[in-house]
Amino acid sequence: MSAWVLPDHIADVLPSEARHIEELRRQLLDTARGYGYELVMPPLLEHLESLLSGTGEALDLQTFKLVDQLSGRSMGLRADTTPQVARIDAHLLNRDGVARLCYCGPVLHTRPDRPHATREPLQFGAEIYGHAGLEADTETLLLALDCLQAAGLEEGVIVDLADARIVRALFEGVPIDPAGLARVHAALAAKDASELDSLTKNFPAAARDGLRALVQLYGDASVLDEAAKALKGTPAVAAALADLKQLAAGLQGVEGVKGREISFDLADLRGYAYYSGMRFGIYVPGAADSLVRGGRYDEVGAVFGRNRPAVGFSLDVRELVGVLPARPLRAAIRAPWSDAAGLRQAIAQLRKAGETVVCVLPGHGSEIDEFHCDRELVEQAGQWNVRAI
Repeated sequence: MSAWVLPDHIADVLPSEARHIEELRRQLLDTARGYGYELVMPPLLEHLESLLSGTGEALDLQTFKLVDQLSGRSMGLRADTTPQVARIDAHLLNRDGVARLCYCGPVLHTRPDRPHATREPLQFGAEIYGHAGLEADTETLLLALDCLQAAGLEEGVIVDLADARIVRALFEGVPIDPAGLARVHAALAAKDASELDSLTKNFPAAARDGLRALVQLYGDASVLDEAAKALKGTPAVAAALADLKQLAAGLQGVEGVKGREISFDLADLRGYAYYSGMRFGIYVPGAADSLVRGGRYDEVGAVFGRNRPAVGFSLDVRELVGVLPARPLRAAIRAPWSDAAGLRQAIAQLRKAGETVVCVLPGHGSEIDEFHCDRELVEQAGQWNVRAI
């Protein structure tokens, strides 16, 4: 095997795609800044106990681990940025009121989380700390949709909503070990009614019937009314359904969101151990799974001594680029290579004005790169001028 072969699910990013990724990164961060989100940059490497404490335990199998050569302590390469942002909110900012924070940086996974995915996503995310109301949930969804719109994705976007409180309420008082719980979750996610019946045969009737009903509770807004009838008698479920209905109605009333398809899948348990309330996925044409994932995770800061409300979302910028059309080559100005002071001054002025000026090195005039030189710098009557090619 060649020494230059990269590990599985790890890849170099070449110029045109790299430019697209960088331009999107800036657009996403600018969109978040427009909402009042402040940029933070957590380190890629942290002590393992910090990364994998509290809700971060779910990331254990996805986290690369190593030993710090300075201290001898176990370290981890982050697999998700949210626990780090929760630590920043709790210990470094420690604000009494609302904190709106965003980030964009690489994370590393020991294995891809879906077929054909990279193990080195470029994770962009935005999070609100300190507000428990639906206003924060709504803002998070609106920002996520605006980010996709800024990237050029509007047609065919589907917002899928669920709530972790529903399944938690149905499991209340049910004696079951973690392995059994994982099997029930898998059966619900696969909507495998026969497997679910087998796994829950010894459950109390209310829990068994409620979980069985969840398998069919997916689709449009009518699902919420069906769920209210099928899962009646549980206050926590009623509150979750009411919040989902209000959240969906609020989204449909916002200009720019009207007409977007909003669906519900009350058996969707991805991130069950992580989310404490509303959770969502946003689907776009060309993506095999949800491109954006988010929701409410109020317990995320508890391990850092600050258990306050939190809601947010994240996406992989590299995956986002994969569902967008390639961007055209960047327009540029071609210039000859020379030490002439007048030419150097003209090039400097053009670059200061934001233009890309590519100086053609001697003997390389016909080479092609990722810039489209549609103009050239030529000398006319002792002056350097730009003219169309």
